[in-house]
Amino acid sequence: MDGTVMSGRNSLLCTLLLLGLQVCWAAVTVKVAVTPKVEVMEGQPIKLPCTYEAPGASMVLVEWHIENQGVRTRISFHSGGEKKVDDGTPYTSRVTMGNDNSLNIAAVTVSDERSFICLVNSGVQGVSEASTQVKVYSEPDEPAAVGSTQLLSVTSDKPEEVGTCTAKNGHPQPRIIWYKDTSPLPEVKDINEDMYMAPSVVKESSGLYTIYSRLFMKVTKADKDSEFHCVVEYMMPNSSPLQKNSPPFSLNLHYPMEVMTFSLVNKDPVKEGDDVTMKCETDGNPQPSFDFLKAVNSLDGVVSDGGSVTLPRVTRDSAGNYTCSFLDCDFSDCEEITRTLPLSVHYLDPVKIEPAGPQEAKKGDTVELQCRTKASTDYTLEWKKDSTVLFRDGALSLKSVSLADAGVYTCEGAVPSVPGLMNKATVELVVAGGPEIDAPTNGEVEKEGESVTLRCSAQGYPSPQFTWKPSGKESVNMVGNKMVSTLTLDATAAVMKDGVVCTASNKYGEDSKTFQVVLKKADSNEAAHADRADKQQGGSSGVVIAVVICVLLLLIVVALLYFLQKKGKLPCGKKDKKEVAGGEVNNDIVVEMKSGEKGNEESELLNKSAQ
Repeated sequence: MDGTVMSGRNSLLCTLLLLGLQVCWAAVTVKVAVTPKVEVMEGQPIKLPCTYEAPGASMVLVEWHIENQGVRTRISFHSGGEKKVDDGTPYTSRVTMGNDNSLNIAAVTVSDERSFICLVNSGVQGVSEASTQVKVYSEPDEPAAVGSTQLLSVTSDKPEEVGTCTAKNGHPQPRIIWYKDTSPLPEVKDINEDMYMAPSVVKESSGLYTIYSRLFMKVTKADKDSEFHCVVEYMMPNSSPLQKNSPPFSLNLHYPMEVMTFSLVNKDPVKEGDDVTMKCETDGNPQPSFDFLKAVNSLDGVVSDGGSVTLPRVTRDSAGNYTCSFLDCDFSDCEEITRTLPLSVHYLDPVKIEPAGPQEAKKGDTVELQCRTKASTDYTLEWKKDSTVLFRDGALSLKSVSLADAGVYTCEGAVPSVPGLMNKATVELVVAGGPEIDAPTNGEVEKEGESVTLRCSAQGYPSPQFTWKPSGKESVNMVGNKMVSTLTLDATAAVMKDGVVCTASNKYGEDSKTFQVVLKKADSNEAAHADRADKQQGGSSGVVIAVVICVLLLLIVVALLYFLQKKGKLPCGKKDKKEVAGGEVNNDIVVEMKSGEKGNEESELLNKSAQ
C-alpha cells in the first residue's frame, strides 16, 4: 500500500517535472520581435511589424491584441493560410494583416495612441508576445494672442488681465510661453504674485487639445512701449520641441502726466501767408481735452484736432502769446495746467520804386531811381536787369545812358533769414535817341537773279522808320526792344555790285548800313570733288601727250631707216631681201639700243658700204 502511494507520488512528480521542462523549453524556443515604439502623424498610415522564431513548430497562431483598462481584445489573427480581422472591435474596418504578420492601420487617429500586442502561440512549444507603443502627433494651429481692450491703469493695486493666448488642435498636449518684447516671462501660477498665468485645457471630441493661457500683471508706465506675444511649444515625430509665434499686441495704459509741452510744428520761421500749426501734448495717457487761447481771448476760425490747432494764412497781427491748458484730475484734487507759446510772424512790405511809373531819358542822361520797403528783421534790396544783378542796395544810378540801357528793371527785396519771404517791383526805362542799326549780315545767292532776303535790326526811340535802296517787299516787326525790317528782292547785277542800303530814322536822327549780296561759296566737299576731277583730267591729258610723243618718235625712226635704205647704207641687200621675202615673218621685234655700241655699229656699216 505504501509502495503504491509512493509510486503514484513519484509518477505525479515526474509528470509535473516533465510539464515544467516542456514549458521552460517552449519559453526559450518561441521568440517574438516588434518595434517597441512607433511615432506617426495623425492621418498617416502605419505598419506594425511582428516576427517570431519557433523552431520545429508545425502550426503557429499569430494574434494582435489591444488592451483597455486591463482587458485584452483580439483585433486580428493569422493561422496557417487564414488571415482574419475580428468583428465587433474598434479596428474591424480600419486594420488589415499582412502575410508577414504585420498589422496595418490605414489612417491613424489620436485614439490609436496605445499599446498593440503581438502574441505568438506555437502549441506545445509555447506562447510568447511583445508590445508596440504607438505615439500619435498633430501639429497645433498658429497661436492667437489678443490683448485687453480695456484701459489698464498703472495705479491699480492688483494684477489685471492683459491678454489671452489660444492654441488649437495639438497632440500631445502642447504648452504656452508668454513673451514681453523678446524675453520669455517666467511661468507663474500663483495669483498672489504681481504677474501670473492662468492656463486651461480642453480635449476635443477628436482627441486633440486646445489650450488657453490668460496673462495677469500689474502694469507700469514702462509697459506702454512694450509688445507682448505668446509661443506654443509642441513635439513632432523624432524631433526636439518646435515653436510657433503669435502676432504681437500692445497695451492701452492709463498713466498720469508728468511733463506737458506746447510747441510749434512749423520747421521754418513763420511768415505772412503761412498756415501755422501748434501742438499741445503730455506724456500721460489718455491725452486730455485742451483749451487754446491767444492772451485771454478764444481763437476764432481755427482748425482744432485734439491737441493741435492750425491758424490759416497768418498775418503780422497773428503774432503774440498763445496758451494751452487742461484740467488735470488724475489725482484726488483737480488742477489746471497751462503752457504758453510766443508766436512771431515775419513780414516784408511791398517794394516801392521812386519816382514811380515808366521813366524816359535821352541818350547821355543820368538816371537815378530809389526802391524802399520795411520788414520784421534785416532785409536786402537788389536791382536787376534780366537776370543780372546791377546794384545791391536800394539805389539805381545809370550814368550817360545809351539805347542799350533801355528795358525793364526789377528791384527785389528779401529777408535772408526767412526762406521764401520776398517782394519785388519793376520799372521800365525808355531811352530816347536816334536809331542805331546792328552790324549787317550779307545776303547769299546761288546765282545772279535769284531772290534774296535781308534783315535790318535797329534800336531807337521813338521807333525808327526804315527805308531800303533799292526797295523790295518789306515787313517790320518788334523783336525784344528792337525793330526789325525784313526786305526781299532780286539779286540783280546792280545789287550784286553796289549792295542794298538800309536807313533807319526818327526825330532824333538816322543811321544807315549797306548790306552786300554775294554768291554762295562751294562747300569743302564740292571743292574736294572738283579738285579730284581736275587731277583725273590732268592725268588723262598726260597719258595722251605721252602716247603722241611715242608715236612721233616711232615715225622718225621709221623715216630714218627708210632714208638709209634708199641711200644703200643698210647692210641688207637684195639677197637679204629675198631671204626675208622667202622666209617667215617674225611679228615679235625687239629693238635694244645702247649708247656705248652706237659708234661701233655706224663704223661697221661704213666699212661694209666701202667694200
